Amino acid sequence: MNPKPLKITALSVEELAQLLRQAGRRSISGQAVLAIAQKAGIVRDGGRINLIEYTAFLAREVAGGAD
Repeated sequence: MNPKPLKITALSVEELAQLLRQAGRRSISGQAVLAIAQKAGIVRDGGRINLIEYTAFLAREVAGGAD
């Protein structure tokens, strides 16, 4: 049986944390993911987070907050 496919526009905090851990070489907790998403103002109803919005926020932060 295949695992349930992820919906990248509506990930739970733990799904996003796991995805980021698998994609990178650093560990990140669900708590850290949630703190970043809350700072970005992108936590949706049910605690869901859009991976595209999350990534865009991180890119803006790295670029010095430029829009």
